[in-house]
Amino acid sequence: MKSNQYNNLSQELQEQILDDRKAGWINPIRTRDEDVVRRRPSHDKSNLWRPAYVRDAEKILHLPFYNRYADKTQVFSFYHNDDITRRGLHVQLVSRIARNIGAVLGLNLDLIEAIALGHDIGHTPFGHAGERFLDELLFDHAGLHFNHNIQSARVLDVLFARNVSLQTLDGIISHNGELPQTCYRPTNNKSFAVFDQSVQACYKDGEANDKLTPATPEGCVMRISDIIAYLGKDRQDAEIARIIPSDYRFHSKYIGESNAPIINNLIVDIIENSYRKDYIAMSPEVYQDLMDAKDENSSVIYQAPKVKEKYDSTIKPMFEDVYERLLGDLKAGNEDSLIYRHHIRLVEKNQKHYMPTPQYRHENPDLIVADYIASMTDDYFLALYEKLFPESRHKIEFHSYFD
Repeated sequence: MKSNQYNNLSQELQEQILDDRKAGWINPIRTRDEDVVRRRPSHDKSNLWRPAYVRDAEKILHLPFYNRYADKTQVFSFYHNDDITRRGLHVQLVSRIARNIGAVLGLNLDLIEAIALGHDIGHTPFGHAGERFLDELLFDHAGLHFNHNIQSARVLDVLFARNVSLQTLDGIISHNGELPQTCYRPTNNKSFAVFDQSVQACYKDGEANDKLTPATPEGCVMRISDIIAYLGKDRQDAEIARIIPSDYRFHSKYIGESNAPIINNLIVDIIENSYRKDYIAMSPEVYQDLMDAKDENSSVIYQAPKVKEKYDSTIKPMFEDVYERLLGDLKAGNEDSLIYRHHIRLVEKNQKHYMPTPQYRHENPDLIVADYIASMTDDYFLALYEKLFPESRHKIEFHSYFD
C-alpha cells in the first residue's frame, strides 16, 4: 500500500453496522454498569449523572498524581520542546483511539476512558528506562519486581484507596501494550481475590506480568489502543528530536508509515475483524506488519545510541543515589526528610478521606521508596537529585528549544 493510504471499512460491514443501529442492537459482551464490582460496594453508588465508570474516570482525573502526567517522559527526556509528546498527551490519545473503536463495536465507553486515563498513572519518570532502573533497584533490595502497570493500580487501589472498580483496575494491570496479540479474548468473571493474586505474582515473578489478560472487552480494546497511540507518534517525536532524519522512510505493507494512516488503518482492521465477535482481533497480515513496525521503531528509535547512552550513563546512577538516600532516611525514621514531608504525608492526608487510620508509613520501606520515585516527574526527580546531591558530577544538559 502507499504510505499515505487510508483504508475504509468494507461496504458490507458499514451497512450491517448502520442496520444494527437502526434495530437498536446492543453488544452482548459489553460490560454493563450494573455489574460493577468495588471493594466497598456500599460506597460510590451509580446514579443518572455519575454512572459507575464515569465515577472511576473522575476519581482518576482528580488524583494529585494525575497532574504529574504532564511532565513525564514518553520516550525523549532531554529536550526543552513542547512539541515532543509527554505522557499526559499519550493517555489522551489512547483514550480517544480506544473510544473510537469501542463506539463502533458497541462497548462501554466510560470504562474504556477510565482504564485509559489511569493506565500510566504509576509510570516512572524517564519512560521505560526509568522503569527498568527502578525494577533493578527494587529487586536488588527487596526481591520484588517493579512494573508500571501494577504500580498504576497500586496508586489507585492502595496509595489513595479510591474504591476504583475491579473492571477498571483489571484493565489497567492488563494493559501491557508491549505484548501484542492477533486476538484478545476477555477472560470474564474475575474477582478481587484473583486480581490480588495477579498483583502479588507480578511482584515476585518476572514473567507473571507477561501473562496478564484483560477481563473485559473494553480492557482488550484499551490494550491494543496503547500500541496504536505510540507507534506513529514516537516516529513524529523522533524526527523532531533529530533521532531520525526527516527523509527516513519506514517500511510497511498494510498499516502505513506515519502516525495518521497508522491510527486509521489499525482501527479499521480491528473493527473489521471484531464486530459482533466475542473477542478483539486483527487480521494476520496487519498483525505481522504491526510487529515489524514495532521492531523497526526499536532498532532506529528506542535503541538509538543518542537515546540510550545518556539514560545508562547518567540517569541510572542518579536513580541509585536517590533510592539509597530515601531508603536510608525512611529506615532511620527521619520525619524531617523529604520522603516524609513531600510523599508520605501527602499520601496519608489523602488516605484519611477513605480510611480512618492510615498506616502507609509502616508499609515495606522499599515499596514506599519505589512509590515516591515512580510518582515523580522528570523535573521533580532532577530537582530532588540536585537538592540531595548538590556536588554530584551527574548533570543533565537539555537540548534547547533553539538547537
